[in-house]
Amino acid sequence: MSPLSDARLDALVAEAVVDCYDEDEQLNGLFLMIEENLALPFGTEVLGVPVVVRKVDLRSAGIVAVCHRGGLRQVIGILDLPLPDPAPDGAQWIEAYRWWAAGS
Repeated sequence: MSPLSDARLDALVAEAVVDCYDEDEQLNGLFLMIEENLALPFGTEVLGVPVVVRKVDLRSAGIVAVCHRGGLRQVIGILDLPLPDPAPDGAQWIEAYRWWAAGS
């Protein structure tokens, strides 16, 4: 559950999708906000394994986090990415994306 209020999430989404005409443009708007504001790199755990998120990307399946561990790299949907505590700066945009994707 997000610590952000519904009103704050609505405001973030509205800021990201201003002047967007369809869902593809809205997705691009949210991606740009995440890309520009999320503090990278940051560490988190995926399936109990420590990883470092070094990049976000926009793919056909949506916004993804590019996770690294040693010489390995794995892409995971950012909606499924567990965030560390405390969350990195700019993580509110991931929460806004989750809010938007849930159709709230």
